Amino acid sequence: MDFDTSMVVRDLCIIIIFAKVFGLMARAIKVPDVAGEIVAGLIIGPSVLKLVDASEYLAAMAEIGVIMLMFSAGLSTNLRQLKKTGLKATAIACFGVFVPLVFGTILYMAFYGFAPWGDDEFYKAVFIGTILTATSVSITAQTLKDLGKIKEEVSTTIMSAAIIDDVIGIIVLTFVIGFKDPDADPANVLLMTLLFFVFATGVGFIVYKLFKIYDKKYPHTRRIPIMGLALAFGLAYLAENNFGVADITGAFVAGVILCSLKDSDYINRKMDVNSYMIFGPVFFCSIGLQTDLSNLDTNILVFSLAFVFVGMVAKIIGCGLIAKIMRYSTRDSLKIGVGMMTRGEVALIVAQRGLSVGMLDPAFFTCVILLIIISSITTPIVLKALYNEPAKVQA
Repeated sequence: MDFDTSMVVRDLCIIIIFAKVFGLMARAIKVPDVAGEIVAGLIIGPSVLKLVDASEYLAAMAEIGVIMLMFSAGLSTNLRQLKKTGLKATAIACFGVFVPLVFGTILYMAFYGFAPWGDDEFYKAVFIGTILTATSVSITAQTLKDLGKIKEEVSTTIMSAAIIDDVIGIIVLTFVIGFKDPDADPANVLLMTLLFFVFATGVGFIVYKLFKIYDKKYPHTRRIPIMGLALAFGLAYLAENNFGVADITGAFVAGVILCSLKDSDYINRKMDVNSYMIFGPVFFCSIGLQTDLSNLDTNILVFSLAFVFVGMVAKIIGCGLIAKIMRYSTRDSLKIGVGMMTRGEVALIVAQRGLSVGMLDPAFFTCVILLIIISSITTPIVLKALYNEPAKVQA
């Protein structure tokens, strides 16, 4: 990999400054920081100022960034909460993945033509649906905290379903990428995926016990996050090179393995320092750098609006309908559906993975960015209305 060190340093300087400025601006208008960092990438990239090019070195740093983000997502998993809500959350998550996957696939085919199984266009259509499977409840969680409803059963169900939703979404991503290979055998893809999870479960049990012993003997020491990061990189490598599974799946599993440690929050905070300061901004800005809005045509713009609408409605239908079947009230079912419709980092990670393997055109990043911004603004407004309405009626 040939690169000019001085140019790399200059590019990193520009990325960090613009990412943080626009991230703070996004936060000021109640939009996730990542949306601002993506916009920063759009501005300094080929779409506007053309200050930074998407080099191989930045692509490698972005790859490290996405692995760290998924490791952190795994560390944030609450296994006790998953057990508490059990089958209800699992059923909601399954339908919350299935319905958007189908709706997204049909949407792409409606715009660009129906293609048979095995055709490149078919896999592109399925990948659009795969992007819509992801859920990010950080905005929902904050809204529920503000309303004082975070400990209610509905809130717990939303949080648990979102975690399971992302796990299923990552597995779907693994399958879709595996099927993209013309020599891939669906049965073999399924077998290798199952083998990886069996391997990860066995190794994970041993690793967890070792970390638990070490954590008890040397609590709150920097060696624990360092070894945790090594585990994330190791499983990411083994997942992709030995099992044909996406490396981000390995990183996520590494986080889940360690999420029950007493020092899991400490590990996460240490990961967050590196991710927040450099690798995160590079990853999110790289999405903007790879997107050239100068090539945006009317068809893509119309598709983007339809993508946002379908992405939000599909979650409400998929999650809300099954919640209603499981005997939640109509209003609580709507709360669950609306709470699950926000998108964030995982959707971006899935989209970036599609771009790297040639299953997604850079122009479609516009759709993902719009979905994140609009869903992040809409969800708190609708949730507050759903929670406040009964109080108004009673008054």
